[in-house]
Amino acid sequence: MKLLLINHYAGSPKHGMEFRPFYLAREWVRAGHQALILAASWSHVRTTQPEPGMAAMSGVNYLFYDTPEYQGNGVGRVKNIWSFCRQVWKDADILAREFAPDVVIASSTYPMDVWVARRVARLAKARLVYEVHDLWPLSPIELSGMSRWHPFAMLCQKAENDAYRDADVVVSMLPKVQGHMAAHGLDLKKLHIVPNGITLDEWTEHGEPLDAAIQAHLDALRAAGRTVVGYAGSMGEPNALDVLLDAAKLLKARADSSLSIVLVGGGHLREHLEARVRDEGLDNVAMFPAIPKAQIPSLLKGFDIAYIGWQRTPIYRFGIAPNKLMDYLMAQRPVLHSVEAGNDPVAEAGAGLTVPPQDPAAVADGLIALAAVPAEERAAMGRRGREFVLAHHTYPVLAQRFIDAVS
Repeated sequence: MKLLLINHYAGSPKHGMEFRPFYLAREWVRAGHQALILAASWSHVRTTQPEPGMAAMSGVNYLFYDTPEYQGNGVGRVKNIWSFCRQVWKDADILAREFAPDVVIASSTYPMDVWVARRVARLAKARLVYEVHDLWPLSPIELSGMSRWHPFAMLCQKAENDAYRDADVVVSMLPKVQGHMAAHGLDLKKLHIVPNGITLDEWTEHGEPLDAAIQAHLDALRAAGRTVVGYAGSMGEPNALDVLLDAAKLLKARADSSLSIVLVGGGHLREHLEARVRDEGLDNVAMFPAIPKAQIPSLLKGFDIAYIGWQRTPIYRFGIAPNKLMDYLMAQRPVLHSVEAGNDPVAEAGAGLTVPPQDPAAVADGLIALAAVPAEERAAMGRRGREFVLAHHTYPVLAQRFIDAVS
């Protein structure tokens, strides 16, 4: 089978996020299929931008279209989206003739790429698949306050409705989307759930040696008898790290608390969070820059408890599919999960404790409660988390589920 995957933001282990297109395509290639990923040369989620043109990584072929740089979510990003979609649209007949896909997948977060994918699929007489990462325009409407009558929101809504009408298959990473999609015209017989996951051959218990400064800090905390609460990942509004710092302030005031917090990552809120740590004297919090993905297993091994938090927002009623949580569970770390959503992988796996979102006192009390759990029970939580991922969230499993859906 030949699969053409259109994902504006597709990355790789070499370039950084997002990783899902690469891991799925690599498994498809290993299973004997052919895969070609179309992506933009500039993406705000990558750490390294590729050169425009063809590239190959681990048997996965890419075509990176030359697109303009941008910052933030303004006009520059719209121009970048327009440039990518216009160029793929222009190449539709060439792609249909020369690659001759059996399946064309639209998978760029924003839904307008479904029009481009539909054009290629019709020319190639291929199956059209619409893959849903987030619900647009509902996500910017509910998370950012965008009016549903904003021209961009209306454009997204038209594209989403067209996708549900015209796609032969809809694949969603979010597990509780049935009602929303049906309300926008989807025949639910087309819907298949394929969540996020991890790749086994790049995930070991040890990984690459950890950055020396971080390792020294973790060693010092352990020598001092501290319980380490860790976070690894992006530092933006959706990650609720201000709530974690508020909880750190409460923990600092408690004489019985032996918890220290370590944050590792980058993102547009990093400077704000660093300023809070400095200005508020949060000496129970340490922050470090992002590290290579290969060091993540070594980092997580140094955590006693892993933290993941979310905003309190209605959009999560459709479910969540966080990549970092899969790593936490694979590392066998008990998880403090601050969330209210349509699903809760931590609770499903029995891998930690869940508390309400955007509630610093609940986070602080949850961390203290989890730290008080006997070590053997925390270890059992960790084992259950790893078993849950191995059963449901490895890319060989997910890639086959995707193939079964589109076949």
